[in-house]
Amino acid sequence: MPLQTHTVTVTGYGSGGDGITRLDDGRVVFIRNAARGDVLEVRLIKEQARSAHADIVRIIEPSLHRIEPDCRHYPQCGGCDFRHLTYDEELYAKLNRVNDALERIGGSSARVGEVLHTDRIGGYRNKAVFHADGDSMGFYKAGSHEVIPIDRCLLLKDDLNDAFESLRQDLHPNLRQNLRPNHCPNLSQNLSQNLNPNLNAGGEITLRSGRNGLDDPLEEELDGLVFGISGFFQVNTDAALILYNKAREYAALSKDETLIDLYCGVGSLTLFLGRDARYALGVEIAPEAVKAARENARWNGMKHVEFICADASAWESDLTRPDCIVVDPPRKGLSPQTKRKIIELSPGRIVYVSCDPATLARDIRELDGYEVAEICAVDMFPRTANVETCCLLKKRT
Repeated sequence: MPLQTHTVTVTGYGSGGDGITRLDDGRVVFIRNAARGDVLEVRLIKEQARSAHADIVRIIEPSLHRIEPDCRHYPQCGGCDFRHLTYDEELYAKLNRVNDALERIGGSSARVGEVLHTDRIGGYRNKAVFHADGDSMGFYKAGSHEVIPIDRCLLLKDDLNDAFESLRQDLHPNLRQNLRPNHCPNLSQNLSQNLNPNLNAGGEITLRSGRNGLDDPLEEELDGLVFGISGFFQVNTDAALILYNKAREYAALSKDETLIDLYCGVGSLTLFLGRDARYALGVEIAPEAVKAARENARWNGMKHVEFICADASAWESDLTRPDCIVVDPPRKGLSPQTKRKIIELSPGRIVYVSCDPATLARDIRELDGYEVAEICAVDMFPRTANVETCCLLKKRT
């Protein structure tokens, strides 16, 4: 017996980029690759008490926001979410995602007015992780570990696409050998050295571009500061500059003030903001990132910036009353212990950089004694559903 279909009109977007609508019984339906305003015939593929997921059977009437995807790998490849939308509509979806989280999860009246962005919606990524399954190389299919073979990715810088093409040609006869994880080959290196014949089929390889391409050391420059990017660094350098400038504006540090950066990684945000301060301290739990952060401070001649290896919620320093704390946590947001630590330190202002509006909104609600003074969103990852936010929190008066 064929599954029942429904005729629906898409009214908005979920946090993962799916189109959403409601059935007559009140359930919310999530529809991948749908556009606001689409009239669709859909088939439910996963049902729950209050929600369901559906596939498009046919487009009865396309939305004015719908366009023809410009990538032949879309939507099978899971790297993009919005190649079927105009860019203006993508920004609308991201703006609504942030503001919905602030209201519904955070209980905040703060609103973002626009999503800040660069003029480049393709060719911006300086890093890519490719997967091999023994027969082909590419990216994972959405929601699975099935490898979708690709030739070029429209999100990547040209040198990364060229490197991937060279890698594919070099490894084609040997794809059943594993690729060593997280290796960053330069074009000038012998790519065949990355093979390990003693491992089973399947694996991944990371390609990363520095500021002058793959033949130069892995470095990026932001507003006159140079960073080694052996550890975590933003994959969209131009958009990162927009985000970091907003964080610097919100921090508003003076030469007699102090800064603490929790989850500091390789110290890029610590140094970008800390150059305005009398003293800055970065806290990071990963020893290799702390080593890189100290090297970055040395390269940039910033002796007043220090880094310690410790958990964001449990560390000790002589700096007990910072003027400003900046946090850029992973997607899960701040732990309860970290929030208690921040409240105990009682900074005059908190700059919160977030990759997930939902956990940002939750943490805003739970940082007792603080309220949103300013907030913005930045499109760090065009053509995907991800959006970055930067928020200034000040003590309630």
